[in-house]
Amino acid sequence: MGLAKVKYKGFIAPLIIGLLIWFTAPVRPAGVSVAAWHMMAIFIATIAACITQPLPIAAVTLIGFTVMVLTKLVPMDDALTAFSNSSSWLIAMAFMLARGIIKTGLGHRIALYLIKAFGKKTLGLAYAVGGIDLITAPATPSNTARAGGIVYPLVESLAKTFGSEPNDDSRKKIGAFLTFSEFNSNIITSAMFMTALAPNLVIVALAKTMKIHITWLGWFTASVVPCLLLFILVPFVIYKMYPPEIKETPNAREWADKSLREMGPMKVSEKIMAGVFILTIVLWMMSNTLGIEASFVAFLAISLLLIFGVLTTKDLLSETGAWNVLIWLSILVFMAGELSEMGLIKWLSKSIASGLHGMNWVAVLAILMIIYFYAHYLFASATAHVTALYAPFVGVAVSAGAPVMLAAMLLAFCSSIMASTTHYANGPASILASSGYVKQGEWWRMSFVLGLLYLVVFLTVAPLWMKVIGMW
Repeated sequence: MGLAKVKYKGFIAPLIIGLLIWFTAPVRPAGVSVAAWHMMAIFIATIAACITQPLPIAAVTLIGFTVMVLTKLVPMDDALTAFSNSSSWLIAMAFMLARGIIKTGLGHRIALYLIKAFGKKTLGLAYAVGGIDLITAPATPSNTARAGGIVYPLVESLAKTFGSEPNDDSRKKIGAFLTFSEFNSNIITSAMFMTALAPNLVIVALAKTMKIHITWLGWFTASVVPCLLLFILVPFVIYKMYPPEIKETPNAREWADKSLREMGPMKVSEKIMAGVFILTIVLWMMSNTLGIEASFVAFLAISLLLIFGVLTTKDLLSETGAWNVLIWLSILVFMAGELSEMGLIKWLSKSIASGLHGMNWVAVLAILMIIYFYAHYLFASATAHVTALYAPFVGVAVSAGAPVMLAAMLLAFCSSIMASTTHYANGPASILASSGYVKQGEWWRMSFVLGLLYLVVFLTVAPLWMKVIGMW
């Protein structure tokens, strides 16, 4: 067996950045300890490696973890507590829950029913496609798996049913419209649920290090109105901006009905999966009232699926996405927590805030949101972006006088909608933009327009709604 492929050039920039910061410790700012400065060097080098990716993100974070212990910044026993992070385990278990939805065929069946119900017109199909994403989002923290594994195969099949092929003029019949609509539906559902996007759990963990506690229900309560507004509005805007040639789709219902007949009646495994899925969502919503951890609910769901034979031990062990996220999320959050404990995040927030001294907190928060959003043009990883900028930006907003929960949630939502920038902004963008249905120039142009819409809604509707429900 040959050696694993390593892109050694990808180590160059992270090493240079890390060493430059490390050796500038003697001229560090007043009030920052040498240990904090060295920890920042390792942290930033690790984030840089997450961007250049000489190895997958789990591997580069593990190397950063090793360097952190090797340099005696953190004792090994203390460092290993990184893997006790409840947010990391929550998202790992949620990945496995999503595996059950895909494995049993429940996700596919839900999709077909929605297409059958709303598939008379092309715009209705766009809402049906978005509905698939919406229903599966709460228990599918991999938005890439949701878009690429559940929704896009149906979009592609539908498009080809109407003679709409990628990479030729027929793409405009219906395929291009549905593909781009699904991408934006995925962005909106990712912002709506705490468990719909891996970086959301990074945010929850980072917020916790700043003594800000975000619950599953709290997230959903804050997001539901602006997200539902966008869920209704965005497909219509795309329909007007990027109209499909085919407006009526009576064959879609027939196609869905035929596919459902081929699937046959619901299997026992699907019924069990549906029951566990509903139970999980209800318990996540009531976790604060019942006094149970959201991560425990996820463990309970997986235990039930194992007991009833829906998932096997082999399924769990082969769910590489879950173990991958468990490693990198645990390590990055631990490093960020150490930086916070050492006072570096507080110093950084105050330093940035001093440059905005005298400005009203509303203006400061709006400026931070806009910078945070457009900075994503420089990132191909939402995880790297969130880990690098979320905590300092929240700190700056709070230092300027912004209400804590308002700042935390608006920047959390921004971490999802910032995917509306480029064709490499996140996993779904990479999959759907490379499908051949939407040209790169079209993607960037329309994403820019929709990005403005997302910012307007989350800078106006979201704060007003959170004020109404008493979150600030």
